Amino acid sequence: MQAFNFLQEYILENDCVRLTPLHNYDIDRLQYFSENEPELWKYSLQPANGYENLKTYTNFALQSRKEETSYPFIVFDKRTQQIAGSTRFYDFQQNHNTVQLGYTWYGKQFQGTGLNKQCKMLMLEFAFEKLGIDRVEFRADANNQRSIAAMKSIGCTVEGILRNNCAAPNGRRDSIVLSILKDEWFDSAKEQLKSKIEKERKVSPQ
Repeated sequence: MQAFNFLQEYILENDCVRLTPLHNYDIDRLQYFSENEPELWKYSLQPANGYENLKTYTNFALQSRKEETSYPFIVFDKRTQQIAGSTRFYDFQQNHNTVQLGYTWYGKQFQGTGLNKQCKMLMLEFAFEKLGIDRVEFRADANNQRSIAAMKSIGCTVEGILRNNCAAPNGRRDSIVLSILKDEWFDSAKEQLKSKIEKERKVSPQ
């Protein structure tokens, strides 16, 4: 297993998607979404709607990488040859060998296309198989049914609700907690996710 190096430029890719490290110059590449699809951040603790919010969002992500707690990616859809959104690893807990996966959003045209499963496959393979992480955690606003359904669809187990656990742009929120454990990944979750990806390929061949 390799140790995670925050200074390294990790690129995760397959035939459908490429994840590359987020940089300041990507602000301009994501600007369309922030200005034209502000509802993407309806449930976000750190919205990126509007150019100034997008700059704040990006700067926070990059600062967190410098502090070695987060590693943000920009998502490129190879099928359409377009930037599709962003995602990241965050809250690295080296003592506990755990990480969270989140801050994930995609433009409207990429939602429901199977892109999310492709991204999660790459990230989970990297976390469990390259880094040897023991637990990958996911969180979302407990009212965000789209996000919760997406997490369940990749094999996450619901653990419970953290009530009023964090401040949100419009008050406080309840957060749902889900996870995948390393043993679950190797026992069944990986193969189940691969099966779903292949099924979607057959339904909507690219």
